[in-house]
Amino acid sequence: MTSTENAAPPANNKKPPSPEAALGKLLKAGVDGSLAYLRKIDPDAAADVDTERRREVQRPRIVVVGETKRGKSSLTNMLMGVPNLSPVDAAVATASYLEFTHNTQHGARAYVPGREDPIPLGLGDLRDWGTVLGRLPDGMRPPRRIEVHHSAPLLQFLTLTDTPGTGGLDSMHAEVAMDAVERATALLFVVDSSSPFSKPEMNFLIEASKKVNFVLFALTKVDAYPGWRTILADNKGQLQTHAPRFGSAPWFPVSARLAELAMTLPKDAAGELIRESRIAELQHALIDLAKKGHLLQQANVLRSVRSEYIRIDQELGDRMKATDPDPKDAERAKEERAQVATRKRTESRQWSLALSTETQRARVEATTRLRSYMTQLQEQFMEKIDKGGRGDISDLPAEVDKALYALSVRLSHDLEFRFRKVGERVLAQVFHPNELQHVLRGLNAKLRHALGTKPRRDGGNGDGAMVVMSSAGMAMMAGRGAMAGAGAIGLAGVAGAGLVIPVIGIGLGLAAGAYMIFKRKSMTDKVQARTWLREVLGEARAALSDEIMHRFTDLQYALTLALDEAIERRLKQLDAHIANIDKSLAEDKAERAKRKAALNTEREGLRARIKQVDEVLVRVRALAPNAPADAADAPAEA
Repeated sequence: MTSTENAAPPANNKKPPSPEAALGKLLKAGVDGSLAYLRKIDPDAAADVDTERRREVQRPRIVVVGETKRGKSSLTNMLMGVPNLSPVDAAVATASYLEFTHNTQHGARAYVPGREDPIPLGLGDLRDWGTVLGRLPDGMRPPRRIEVHHSAPLLQFLTLTDTPGTGGLDSMHAEVAMDAVERATALLFVVDSSSPFSKPEMNFLIEASKKVNFVLFALTKVDAYPGWRTILADNKGQLQTHAPRFGSAPWFPVSARLAELAMTLPKDAAGELIRESRIAELQHALIDLAKKGHLLQQANVLRSVRSEYIRIDQELGDRMKATDPDPKDAERAKEERAQVATRKRTESRQWSLALSTETQRARVEATTRLRSYMTQLQEQFMEKIDKGGRGDISDLPAEVDKALYALSVRLSHDLEFRFRKVGERVLAQVFHPNELQHVLRGLNAKLRHALGTKPRRDGGNGDGAMVVMSSAGMAMMAGRGAMAGAGAIGLAGVAGAGLVIPVIGIGLGLAAGAYMIFKRKSMTDKVQARTWLREVLGEARAALSDEIMHRFTDLQYALTLALDEAIERRLKQLDAHIANIDKSLAEDKAERAKRKAALNTEREGLRARIKQVDEVLVRVRALAPNAPADAADAPAEA
């Protein structure tokens, strides 16, 4: 036998799996096991998560979110290297988001509620269709989503979505941003260097991260604020306190302004500005993250399963309490039932008065806001007439028409916001906080039916009318109002439910008569132009004031019906609750203890599963790209 024959078998030369492959295997096992367990305890929830899991990831989707005026759109444009592609500096964004995808043929498509097919647009139409500064065709509702096709290099690797602001005066837009988040592979959360996280920003982040596992942070405007490192440290501290799982998330300090300025300079002079803008670091990080799109989706699925586990854990706790009822619970429930029934008989007038008071207050606020809008509009156009030349005056009707439509869109948004506030205030007076979660479950459907079945009111205008007004269709709010921080008894924070107020959008513009009057009298005469403008704006203000009154009358009617039904429903729920307590009290003590022990065993098993999921998600953090050295932080807690 030769020495070769006596030699040991050759060692296995297969390379060990890469860390990424190992994480992929770990994720797959985690998702498979967690979903299998969820199917046993809540098949409906598992079916929803299964749908998310089967969603095909053709190109990872990075959704840019943040408060208004933080520089989201400017940053989005510079990441793509295309200035002003996403409209910047809009006074108020419409309730829509812009989705940028790769295509060698440039263009866009607007998805408008109530229409099956998207409306084709050019890139030059984005400001008209995507912001309140623009003008939509008569009677057209603002789109909820605009898909933009562009050949920007970054879009070869990922889809980038620019969303409306999430808090402050535009808090209702958070619902639209949350709709975009539903399809996100990862989030790019934008804050600026002027101040630390606001409460709405933190609340939105916590809510959005229930289904999206990976979040990168961009700190914008670092060129304008030399002390940005202090703000960065403050933000990281807030994350450690309120959302510790993001304590180790990467931060990218950037300046979109410097990047845009560099694009106006010769190539040899632009290099330093490009480096100072630090946009390239964030671009590379997004591309790196996009390459792991399938793994990110699996992590999102696991994050969704974990959220369902937490919900079921809370339900098990409630069921455990119910197995050992205090006899006083039945008495309290019966007393509450009697109080609700009594209140229905004796306080209905008081509730009606509260609703009338809140409606009147909101109507006054809306009318005051309208007066302010119209005053500003008149001042702007009067100044333009005084300073303008002949050509400027001749364009006045078109400019006024555009401004009136923009005003009507803004006013529609104001009404949506104020309608919801009326609902919050009234229900907070009528129901205790612990009752609200029961009330809200059926209230939205009743409101939609009550307002939706009222006859549509179109503005009738005679031949001599200066303005034309019409209802632009039913504009439903998103219904995802699960934002925390809406107040101790704010409806959007109760049991994950939100009050959804349908509101009919307002369309306002110049009537043909206004153009005819202007052509006859005011083509070149500034005095006549000012007179014409005052007449137009006066009629517009009167028409809008009348419309506001009708809208709040409709709202009061719908809420009255909804409150009556909600009270009846609450009485039935209390009856069922009392019956369950009586049943538990009638059971043998040993039987109750046995049932409670079984629930406790089930809960312990669930918590063990949550711990396993958490261990996987902590290890998956290794997929996140590295932050720049001067923005990196010490390792966060697990």
